Amino acid sequence: MSKIKRKAPIGEAAILSQIGPVFRNNLHCDICDTPITSEELDQFFDLLDRFHQAIIAKFTAGISPAALATAYFSWLSQLALCPGRALELALYPAFHAQDCTTKIICHLRPGDGRDVRFHTDSWQSWPWEIYAENFLQFEDWWRRATTDIPGVPSHVERTVSFCARQIIDALSPSNFVLTNPDLFQETISTLGLNLFHGTKLAIQDRLERIFDIPPEGVENFIPGKHVAITPGKVVFRNHLIELIQYEATTKTVYKEPVLILPAWIMKYYILDLSPHNSLVKWLVSQGHTVFIVSWRNPRSKDRHLGLDDYHRLGAMAAIDAVSKRRPKAKINLMGYCLGGTLAMISAAYMAIEGDKRLNTLSLLAAQGDFSEAGELMLFITESEVSFLKNMMWEKGYLDTKQMAGSFQMLRSYDLIWSKMVHDYMSGKQRGMIDLLAWNADATRMPYKMHSEYLEKLFLKNDFAAGRFAIEGKHIVAENIHLPTFAVSTEKDHVAPWRSVYKIHLMMNNDITFVLTSGGHNAGIVSEPGHKGRSYRIRERKKDSTFIDADHWVDIAEKRKGSWWLAWHEWLTTHSSEKRVNPPKLDASLPSAPGTYVLQK
Repeated sequence: MSKIKRKAPIGEAAILSQIGPVFRNNLHCDICDTPITSEELDQFFDLLDRFHQAIIAKFTAGISPAALATAYFSWLSQLALCPGRALELALYPAFHAQDCTTKIICHLRPGDGRDVRFHTDSWQSWPWEIYAENFLQFEDWWRRATTDIPGVPSHVERTVSFCARQIIDALSPSNFVLTNPDLFQETISTLGLNLFHGTKLAIQDRLERIFDIPPEGVENFIPGKHVAITPGKVVFRNHLIELIQYEATTKTVYKEPVLILPAWIMKYYILDLSPHNSLVKWLVSQGHTVFIVSWRNPRSKDRHLGLDDYHRLGAMAAIDAVSKRRPKAKINLMGYCLGGTLAMISAAYMAIEGDKRLNTLSLLAAQGDFSEAGELMLFITESEVSFLKNMMWEKGYLDTKQMAGSFQMLRSYDLIWSKMVHDYMSGKQRGMIDLLAWNADATRMPYKMHSEYLEKLFLKNDFAAGRFAIEGKHIVAENIHLPTFAVSTEKDHVAPWRSVYKIHLMMNNDITFVLTSGGHNAGIVSEPGHKGRSYRIRERKKDSTFIDADHWVDIAEKRKGSWWLAWHEWLTTHSSEKRVNPPKLDASLPSAPGTYVLQK
């Protein structure tokens, strides 16, 4: 067979991929006249796939079109096999017409007053109440059409329901001037100036996104100047972390130091915001010696950093550094969100190594079992993970904008449509606060680490199943025998509290579990004195009978105030009775917050 010259690489590759491998060994390079191996050609084909999917991902916010199409046709085909459900949906208007009409005639508040989109009195008058009630009926129709269809897999149901909700949320009458009574009256009274000012804000926000300009107001919340100002020193640094030790403010301190592992998806100073709501500052004021990890913001060159590296260069390096500075004291290890998952992994690793340096384990909004990880599972299917990996592969990391887009869609009304109505239609810009400024100061996720996190922990749930290995050694949470304090939040869309609660099935130790009011961030940043805060708390002793989550809510003690107080009390219970002199910090060391937190 004559040799085939590579004159049209893309077209030739497409043809050769169809006619078989017999041609592969006959390909030659025109430049050096050397054979192109089968492995090299396979790499070329893989490269083409990666580039193609990476380009598509830029236009789909990282969501795989194949995953959506597969879910849609699976749902539609199962719905076609359910004539009873189809008839129910067809007759829905007739069945609910009387209820809808009664609410309109009696001027009842749409959604029984619980729907924040229609909570003002103006929605009770004609014709606005008709718009609201018809929309709520439409929303309920789609909920019935996309849920509880016999034969539809749970992940398909979640995906289809999620997509339907995105479209329905966008069509809400509260989002349009002509169908929102408050916006309509405001537009009339201001002669449209609200829309003019809102358009300027929309253009400003768009330009900020295009040119990576920080949102207006964040200049008042710069780490080291306005936030993250608790005095301390950087006592250790490697390629991945800076370890900060904070200066004591009490004459004596508890012997056991507290080491905090924050999530690396965001900057560490969520736990050291303003002086009035800084968890770090509050812990120091209670007599604890506090260390915290500040993670490097990875770039393309860090694409090969994996979970092993975050364990070894992150958690274990920090534990080694704390042990070196406090050699006679065991460590109270605390992890927040992704940092909490790492804390569990490292504690399990230390258990099989016989490493006894930990005193307690505290986990804030942290998951170990990802089987019911909430709506984030929408983005975790075989197709989606493959798509995300190819998207990250192009740059070597997951971009902050891509992460932000995913989280916004999980709470589309709160994070997208309410902002559009308030800012872009009412023309009233929301003021910047410390928590929002921190939220805008996002980080990146290395390609290898995030790929392993999605595939091994989320998709396959290897850690909960006992299949997860760190540094080549299989670990299980059951080997962790440390007293554990686990905090979850009621409105957490990242780590749902029922998912966090599964720690009771993973460990057989003393667990104090807390369910606090608020969400993933605001529920944790819940300083004493914060209005409206409350929490439930209950301890489960080792070898106790398992209690399901719903029953736990019924029997757990409910308290008003901040869960910080309960955590401090728990820490002191597991600390040495005799307090010691506070450690001294070398004045020549770099000051907190260090340099890694300032990386953009």
